[in-house]
Amino acid sequence: MAEEEPSSLASIARSQRIPEKEFEKQYKEHLSRFKDWEQKDHAEEWIIFPQNIGRRLSLDEVALTNGELYTILTNKSAHGRKGALVAMIRGTKSKDVSAILAKIPEKDRNLVIEITLDMAESMENIVRYSFPNATHVTDRFHVQQLVSEATQEIRINLRKEAIRAENEQIKLARNQNQRYRSQVFENGDTKKQLLARSRYLLFKSQSKWNDQQTKRSVILFQEHPELKSAYDLSMMFRNCYEYGHNINEAKESFTKWYQKVEEKNIDSFIVAADSIRLHETTILNYFISRSTNASAESFNAKLKGFRSVVHGVRDKKFHLFRVAKLFG
Repeated sequence: MAEEEPSSLASIARSQRIPEKEFEKQYKEHLSRFKDWEQKDHAEEWIIFPQNIGRRLSLDEVALTNGELYTILTNKSAHGRKGALVAMIRGTKSKDVSAILAKIPEKDRNLVIEITLDMAESMENIVRYSFPNATHVTDRFHVQQLVSEATQEIRINLRKEAIRAENEQIKLARNQNQRYRSQVFENGDTKKQLLARSRYLLFKSQSKWNDQQTKRSVILFQEHPELKSAYDLSMMFRNCYEYGHNINEAKESFTKWYQKVEEKNIDSFIVAADSIRLHETTILNYFISRSTNASAESFNAKLKGFRSVVHGVRDKKFHLFRVAKLFG
């Protein structure tokens, strides 16, 4: 029976008129060869597939079940299919993960030339210990998210202030036996609705706004010029990636962005800029071959989708066996 089609087990059980739970039990104990799996004894702690290692890898973490984190190493060239999974290791501590990765022959690990990862120090240490010849590439989308979150932090704080102010006005109106009426802008939004409904437009470039978002942005930036400054800083940073053709060009763009952040003096952006400065070397490595961690994010989405198809993780060891059959 093909392990690649786990969602068909229930339909097979129905077609054979076998109780579904009984069929699953038979599949696990006899048909799947789970009992003979060579990694069964240590599967909950780690599974590795040294034969799947490649020159370019992605390193990420995923919550397998109930928030329990596993570090996952995947081979980009497999494009999320069979052969993509190099290692899946419980936890994120660099020393623990590196100890397991050391089971992959050193000569193979030394052939790895590039690994994409997020900004976590533990991930950088794992790469440093286990793949000494690999270039560290901090994922572009994690960095951009840091800047986008700085913008959203300002919007959220303004919305809290708007709600607080409205609550005070409602109390005042009630004390005066009057009915409170919210201010409504020309597009039909109240102040707190304006801030709530502006979330998505602040992620997009102006060219991708629809008519409704364009009208909303005009009111938003008139009411809150600090959000206009934050949005402009966010788009300026995005352009560093869009128009940087090499490390030198990107570094120059980053320097101009740092200067603009200092000029605007917005706290949330100062924090984001400091983080980016501290990781600048690995961030700039993106401009060598423009590699991202998108394949790892896609792989994690497949793991979550598979978990949904099999209705959750009831038996962790058997679930990992099936993951191994699909992607190992």
